Amino acid sequence: MDIPVSQVMEEMRRTKPLNEAELGFGRYFSDHMFMMDYDENSGWTKARIEPYGVLPLEAAAAVFHYAQEVFDNHKVFRRANGKLAMFRINDYLNRFAHSAERMCMPAPPRDVRLEGLKKLIRLDRDWVPSAPMTALNVRHAMIATEPFLGVRPAREFRFFIITGPVGAYYAGGFAPVKILVEDKYVRAAPGGVGQAKTGGNYAAGLRAQSEAQAKGFSQVLWLDAKERSYIEEVGAMNIFFKFKNELVTPPLTGTILPGVTRDSIITLARSLGQRVAERPVSIQEVFQAADSGDLEEIFGTGTAAVVSPVSCLAYQGREVTASDGQPGPLAQRLLKELTDIQYGLAPDPYGWVDLID
Repeated sequence: MDIPVSQVMEEMRRTKPLNEAELGFGRYFSDHMFMMDYDENSGWTKARIEPYGVLPLEAAAAVFHYAQEVFDNHKVFRRANGKLAMFRINDYLNRFAHSAERMCMPAPPRDVRLEGLKKLIRLDRDWVPSAPMTALNVRHAMIATEPFLGVRPAREFRFFIITGPVGAYYAGGFAPVKILVEDKYVRAAPGGVGQAKTGGNYAAGLRAQSEAQAKGFSQVLWLDAKERSYIEEVGAMNIFFKFKNELVTPPLTGTILPGVTRDSIITLARSLGQRVAERPVSIQEVFQAADSGDLEEIFGTGTAAVVSPVSCLAYQGREVTASDGQPGPLAQRLLKELTDIQYGLAPDPYGWVDLID
């Protein structure tokens, strides 16, 4: 399919950061964006690449009033030989499609979307950073654009992709973070949209996150909505607990985002001979394991942060520390195993990587 490209004039090009070591996350954006539109009569049309900028929308657009939207993230990595690589792109496309289905939205055609994505990355390839542990973050998003005030699925949508160079998600990089266990607010409930990557999930967590940060914590650990006992996610990441005899992560029961990094870590841990269990784990079990000496490590996983060690958990006035407050050996090993594949420093036996010519 021919995808027209509107080039950015030289005087309109965006300013690139000078120091790649200080990129942060989500602060800079590349020159172009890919877009396509949908209406129920014509389907998906007008695939194009335009200069990054403002999206003109009517004030009555359904996304503003009923939060009908989905998004997803993945990364593009620059390897030592200059080649660009995408990691598990098909899994990210599939997750986006599942999120769209849950939110009553039509997933854009995979072939056009993938062609547009690759063309966009080639066009803005100079924005892909090369410093260690940096990448080009790729944000896919779809919003309901129909100007209509009424509670029903919209009939018009816009899909777009924007990109930008990123470094570490947390300011401290791989330094362990402090987490507050949240027992007042709830992120998701059975039958809800917890497994979909939609903005409402994250907006619902802002109050708890803000209160936790005011107390000196980096994020919150969510408990289940019914019993307020079983662990679900930490902030916007999946969570893992390394006990003496097994590595445990909560199961995917519909309230937890099915993380691509989560699945990758499970696969890599098992390849190292580590016993991995996807099972319910309560906050009481974690604290009991800490008391008995069975708790060895805690870490979160996600596309943005990759692997994020947790130094301590605070719950109802008590704190437990994992791995003496330092990054644990398993977390360090898994981070290296995963990023070595992404950056081409190790073989890819799983077929996870797609190179962009």
